[in-house]
Amino acid sequence: MPEPFAVFSQGLAVYAQMVPAHRLLASEFLDFAATTPQAFERAHRVGHFTGSAWLVSADGRRVLLTHHRKLDRWLQLGGHADGDRDLAAVALREAREESGLGQLRLEPGIFDLDRHLIPARADEPAHWHYDVRYVVRTGGSEAFAGNEESLALAWRSIDAIAADGRADESLRRMALRWLARGGH
Repeated sequence: MPEPFAVFSQGLAVYAQMVPAHRLLASEFLDFAATTPQAFERAHRVGHFTGSAWLVSADGRRVLLTHHRKLDRWLQLGGHADGDRDLAAVALREAREESGLGQLRLEPGIFDLDRHLIPARADEPAHWHYDVRYVVRTGGSEAFAGNEESLALAWRSIDAIAADGRADESLRRMALRWLARGGH
């Protein structure tokens, strides 16, 4: 079985080929992982990897978003790697924990990359999230149950997110990418 870093670097290479506009970003993610031993640890105060889920309904028309308690924004589900170098597994775990949905399946390959600054708060300095995003699809009940990290959860139309010029830039990018691939 290949080591996690080899799988991760191969996934980034495939993603960079599929999304030419993100070649440089994929290279930055790879360099960060290769040169920063603690890149997958939340304790690395400069920045660290996170795994997120573009959690879509079975029909592929809606995405489950969270109104993030700390950031006060509607975002995709996801969280810190906490030492786990398998960011696809992190995305799936976070989707389950944050949604309460049981029948979820991870689709292969990286769906999106986003590097964003998390503002300082309390005893935590501003830092970078190197967010690796995967498609997760529900296969059963779509009745969700939130947790303490979220002010609310809601299924949102992917078409509406794509058309909303005021939507979070990365959410809109993912919605447009999802629709460009046929919404499935």
